[in-house]
Amino acid sequence: MTFDDIRKIALGWPEVEDGTSYGTPALKVRKKLMVRLKEDGDSLVMPGVPPEERELLVERQPKQFYFTDHYRNYPMVLIRLSKAKRTDVEPLLRRQWRTLASKAAIREFDFRDAR
Repeated sequence: MTFDDIRKIALGWPEVEDGTSYGTPALKVRKKLMVRLKEDGDSLVMPGVPPEERELLVERQPKQFYFTDHYRNYPMVLIRLSKAKRTDVEPLLRRQWRTLASKAAIREFDFRDAR
């Protein structure tokens, strides 16, 4: 996957916008960080992943999921885009979007998606 692939997925959801964070491309929902490209150009910084879940992801798929000491105390996981699969990344993105989006936007999306 690439960051452009991530963009194509997420920009189809209400309230998602292009932005920047720490000088790298990012996607935001209502001005809050949804996901960003790490400075290495191949990793996503994915917020909204509790430490217990992160440990499982890293243990099960260490080539795809990892974290550094910098992120140890934060609910985040790093995802290597060059190893990533949409089926693994999209649910994490969608969950973070649902955390940040307005209730009205979620209702609109769910209604449209159900059709």
